[in-house]
Amino acid sequence: MTIADVLRRRLRAAQGQEPCDLVLRDVRWLDVFTCEFVAGDVAIADGVVVGLAEGLRGAREIDGRGAHVVPGFIDAHVHLESSLLVPESFQRAVLPRGTTTAVCDPHELANVLGVPGIQFFLDAAERMTRGRAGLDLRVMVSSCVPATSFETNGAGVLDATMLTPLLAHPKTLGLAEVMNVPGVLSGDALVLDKLAAFDGRPLDGHAPLVHGQALSAYACAGITSCHESSELGEAAEKLRNGIAVWIREGSVAKDLDALAPLLTLATSTSMGFCTDDRNPLDIAHEGHLDWLVRSAIAKGVPAEVAYRAASWSVARHYGLAGPARGAERVGAIAPGFRADLVVLDDVATCQIREVLVAGQLVRELETPRPRIDAPPNTIRAAIPEPMDLEGPAGMVHVIGVRAGRILTDRHVARHDAPGVRRLSVLERYGKGSKPANGYVSGFGDIHGAIASSVGHDSHNLVVVGERSGDMRAALACLAEVGGGFCVVRDGSVLARLPLPLGGLMSLEEPESIARSLEELRAASKAIGCVLPEPFLQLAFLSLPVIPSLKLTDRGLMDVDAFQLIDVRAA
Repeated sequence: MTIADVLRRRLRAAQGQEPCDLVLRDVRWLDVFTCEFVAGDVAIADGVVVGLAEGLRGAREIDGRGAHVVPGFIDAHVHLESSLLVPESFQRAVLPRGTTTAVCDPHELANVLGVPGIQFFLDAAERMTRGRAGLDLRVMVSSCVPATSFETNGAGVLDATMLTPLLAHPKTLGLAEVMNVPGVLSGDALVLDKLAAFDGRPLDGHAPLVHGQALSAYACAGITSCHESSELGEAAEKLRNGIAVWIREGSVAKDLDALAPLLTLATSTSMGFCTDDRNPLDIAHEGHLDWLVRSAIAKGVPAEVAYRAASWSVARHYGLAGPARGAERVGAIAPGFRADLVVLDDVATCQIREVLVAGQLVRELETPRPRIDAPPNTIRAAIPEPMDLEGPAGMVHVIGVRAGRILTDRHVARHDAPGVRRLSVLERYGKGSKPANGYVSGFGDIHGAIASSVGHDSHNLVVVGERSGDMRAALACLAEVGGGFCVVRDGSVLARLPLPLGGLMSLEEPESIARSLEELRAASKAIGCVLPEPFLQLAFLSLPVIPSLKLTDRGLMDVDAFQLIDVRAA
């Protein structure tokens, strides 16, 4: 069928000259342009909204009395790898929650595998919408692989010449979070080459606690969004600099409490929601973007504003609201927009009755199961001896974990002070490096070890523990299963979750992964861990672009000074 044939059919359906495919009768639908609910019908043909006026007929009609209809939710920034799910499994987890579009940055898998890691998500994005009715996955090409030169990844450096060919892919949107703020401000050639190559496309930012002249200079580089605001004044300053603010509520980083007061009718055109890093257990128990919407409304954000921010504002920012580039527009309930809709029984609590993708009810779709061959084991590290996992004794710099935050504190204490535990990062790619050792507080008085192959962003092995013998056993467990999470006590593995795809993702179903995470959380609690989400919290302790103190495979990183420092305190 040609484009002209499609348009001809839509025009006839919109004028009542032939039946629409589906009509939602007697609903109140959200007009995102005036930000108000309007009573009426929503008529759909060929997967798009064709009419809002009464009187159109449908081959199928649904009585929507008492229901409200809002556009499908759009996740403004997400690392699917942090959901631990391959894209098709992620789709099955979030579509019933109302998330119909996701803007992803695959830099986790890109750090492990390089350009093929990005291509993996582009291919999946095409597969899921091949029949039109699937999660609309859009890809921002990873800008910082590796995030800094102070860590070792598996891919090496991805430069502009390696990334530019990906621009031709129909699912590519732009350049993902530019984390190398010092590189931008200093005019680093590799960074500027990437910004220039993606000129005219969306450029995502990553600028935690950046203010003043530095923030203005960062915005001058063409960067127009940031999901790293954790303080109200910080987010407001970014809006004044023309940088859209995505309110993040992941499994660890939770910024909604701080930023909700900023989301008003006036600011909603430049604000949206994102999950960034959210695991399937939290998706199952709390929700996905539906959780952010209901939480924002509970904190006083007007419902119309919250639903606009969850859809049209993000679509407009990324150019998905039109003019369309080879696909229907999304983000609004209006003629010509793809019929990605959420039907609500209750607006205030975001209680979902139905979700539609391209005019089809999600509960009636047969979403494909992933067909992925067993991946090779990417954990090539030699497991160190216990003595190699012991840091210096005496007065040391200690990373202070903040529960629910990826920002860390820093203090000086004795290595064996109450609550201080060993922390080690082991390069996993077979380069023969010795582990980097340090100290951390905030996990509690754990008696055992917790380890992860999810170690943002280079994804080396990260382990925290009381005794080096347990830490070694935890690392050996991860190497055996190809990566994942595990909890060890007295040399025995209490619980584990293999993540064989790059040491980041499981091939199992979301429900199975959620059960494993529950077992891991219970095991962590049993050895004395006080953090509600210890694994993602642990994963961010090796991320050297988030203040203030982190540990990479090369040593202790003072993020504020942007240099490695001695673990020993002077």
